[in-house]
Amino acid sequence: MSERKFNVAVAGATGAVGGAMLNVLERRDFPLNELRLLASERSVGKKLKFRDSEIEVGLLSKDAFAGIDIALFSAGASRSLEFAPAAVAAGAVVVDNSSGFRMDDDIPLVVPEVNPQAIARYKNRGIIANPNCSTIQMVVALKPIYDKVGIKRIVVSTYQAVSGTGAKAIEELREQVKAYAAGSPLQKEVYPHQIAFNCLPHIDSFLDTGYTKEEMKMVNETRKIFEDPAIGVTATAVRVPVFYGHSESVNIETGEKISAAEVKELLGAAPGMKVVDEPSLSIYPLALDCEGKFETLVGRIREDESIDNGINLWVVADNILKGAALNAVQIAEIVARDYL
Repeated sequence: MSERKFNVAVAGATGAVGGAMLNVLERRDFPLNELRLLASERSVGKKLKFRDSEIEVGLLSKDAFAGIDIALFSAGASRSLEFAPAAVAAGAVVVDNSSGFRMDDDIPLVVPEVNPQAIARYKNRGIIANPNCSTIQMVVALKPIYDKVGIKRIVVSTYQAVSGTGAKAIEELREQVKAYAAGSPLQKEVYPHQIAFNCLPHIDSFLDTGYTKEEMKMVNETRKIFEDPAIGVTATAVRVPVFYGHSESVNIETGEKISAAEVKELLGAAPGMKVVDEPSLSIYPLALDCEGKFETLVGRIREDESIDNGINLWVVADNILKGAALNAVQIAEIVARDYL
C-alpha cells in the first residue's frame, strides 16, 4: 500500500458490524487520514473509541460524504440504497455490507481471497458489494479446490449464530438461558420459537419454493462470485443457540478426483484459511474457537464415499469479522492500494 492516507466513513458505525469495522481498521493499521463515523439520529453525538482517541458520531445523510475516499456501509439495505449513491456522487468508493446491491449485474460481489479481480468493476457505479456472511466463508474454503479440479455441485447446511440477526437476538438467547436455569418462562420476540437449546431451520423469510431467502442468497451469490452459472448449489440454513461463529457442513462433487490429503494441503496453503483437522485428538473447528479471529477454519476433511469425486468439509468463521467487517476492510485495502 502507498504512503497515501485516506478519508474513510463508516455508515452504521454504532451497530455490531460497524463496531467490528472500527476494530478491523485498527488491527490492520489501515492508512487513515480521517475516520468519519455516521449513524441514525438516535446515535448522533455518541463517542466511539478508536486507537487512542474518541470520535463523535455524526448523522448519516446524503451530504455527509464530502471529501471521503472510501465509505464502508453497514446500515441495512434500505439505507444503503438511499445513501450509497450520494456517497458515490461525493467521490467515494462504497463497500456495502447489505443485500441491497449484491445481485445487481453491474456491481461486483467480492471476496478478496476468491475474486479480487472483480473489484475493478466498481467503476460501473462506484459500489462494491460484500456477500452474505455464510457465502463468504464457504467460497474462501472452496476456491482452491475449484481452481484445482473444478466443482460441479455443492450441498451446504449452515449452523448460524444469533449474532447474525443482531444485538436483540444475542440478548434474547442470553435471557432465555438465564430464564431456563431459573425455571422461569422463556420469552421470545426475535425468533418465532425458543432459540435457547434449540435449532431453527428458518433464516430470513420463506419463498414459494420452500427455500428461505438466506438459502437462495448462498445459491445465487456463489454462482456470481465464481462466475459459474452452471455450478449446482443447494442450501439449508439453520439458526443455532451460539452467540458468534457460523459453522457449515459442505459437501462438494468435484470435476476431477481429489483426495482428502490433497485438499488438506491445498487449504493449508490458501490465503485466509487455517486447517484444524486432527479428529483423533478431538481437534476440529469450533464456533468458540473462531470468535475474534480473521482466519476461516476448516476441518473434518474427508472423501465422500457415496460418489466418485466427493469431498466433505466443516467450515467455521466469525460471522461478524470474515463474514462482514473484515471482508469489507480487505476490499477497502485493495481499493486503496490499487485503484485510488
